[in-house]
Amino acid sequence: MGAVWLYNAFGLPQGARYAAVGPGLFVTVAGGALLVLGALLMVQIWRGETFEAQDAEDADGATKMDKRAFLTALVAVALPIVTMGPLGMPFTATLSFVLVANAFGSRRWYLDLVYGAVLASGSWFLFNQLGLQLGRFFPPLGV
Repeated sequence: MGAVWLYNAFGLPQGARYAAVGPGLFVTVAGGALLVLGALLMVQIWRGETFEAQDAEDADGATKMDKRAFLTALVAVALPIVTMGPLGMPFTATLSFVLVANAFGSRRWYLDLVYGAVLASGSWFLFNQLGLQLGRFFPPLGV
């Protein structure tokens, strides 16, 4: 994974005209850290160290996967691919928030809808104030 990050990082500028730090620097550092941590993990495995689940994880390995929750989260992740252009960022993020909250067990979809709408709209407005264009707020209405 670190090699993939480093490969893509070399396509990004490492420095910027007005700042010494460019977007590629952070990706390069993350890729390098992933390579170092991966190498350390391989050394531990080579030495024969076994890894056990921690007591604090509170997970039962014999429990079956909840396929409904997994598929709901998968739909939430794939939803922006289809809806971002026609519906806009705030509406898409709200729907994704509701689906992920449902996958994690929330049954109060009306509150999740409100929370998601507030977070998504607030994010859109803040990014818009910073000059980062995320498209129209709700394209079907021309807003």
